[in-house]
Amino acid sequence: MASTSASRGDGGAGRIRTAASTLSSDSQSLIAEIRKGLIMMKEIAVDLEKDNQSQMVKELEDAVVELLTASDDCTHFSSAVQSVGNGYHLGDEATDFKKLFEDEVEKLKATSSSVSQNHPLLRQFKQAIWCIKILSVLITSLQNVHHEGQPMPGEEQEDIVMTSTQSNLLNITCPLSGKPVIELADPVRSMDCKHIYEKKAVLHYIKSKSASSICPVAGCPKILQAGRVVCDPLLLIEIDEMRSMSKQTAIPTVVEDFTELDDED
Repeated sequence: MASTSASRGDGGAGRIRTAASTLSSDSQSLIAEIRKGLIMMKEIAVDLEKDNQSQMVKELEDAVVELLTASDDCTHFSSAVQSVGNGYHLGDEATDFKKLFEDEVEKLKATSSSVSQNHPLLRQFKQAIWCIKILSVLITSLQNVHHEGQPMPGEEQEDIVMTSTQSNLLNITCPLSGKPVIELADPVRSMDCKHIYEKKAVLHYIKSKSASSICPVAGCPKILQAGRVVCDPLLLIEIDEMRSMSKQTAIPTVVEDFTELDDED
């Protein structure tokens, strides 16, 4: 009889964990959509700044702060649901899930800071606007020394794309395969230390190391677990951001060989 009760308890706990995992995954998808919205808002703000619409840029910045706050709330919600689900055990008394969830959210909020001016995404937004301001000043200065018949700066190309070189990714290469993160065919991220790896390489590493599978990134003490290295919704978006930044900041170089040219007197 006792074994039957234990079996039912394990089954109930398993269903709770599955439901929590599904709900947490849905929250991650929402966070990913918020991230896409933030990227779009930054692009719109850059266009508005080019048109000297400073007030509208400021309003967009305020909206970015609100969205970041909502994103943090969603992150706390997702983590709390996952934590409650993973830690649930059937007891003799009815479980107050509402209290468990609220306590977990408060615990997470206590260990994290509110959205500040140093938030990476807010900083990227401001830097993009700052770059446009500096570019405008430079173009104005050059206009004052413009020689007739010469193209003005910016006339050689229609779009000048300003971007921040900062990234939210902790590592830019897989510590196991050595490949750049933007070239990984199947990237995954540790839920514990947030480092990124090639999925096949990290699963092989975990299997070969057994219980001592410490993160291969130098100085990271976290233990890797096969079930906790995943491709979360934000990872692919952040990799796309890095890939886009890499293309935009790449400077083509042309090396010309003048050694065969005769010296002119």
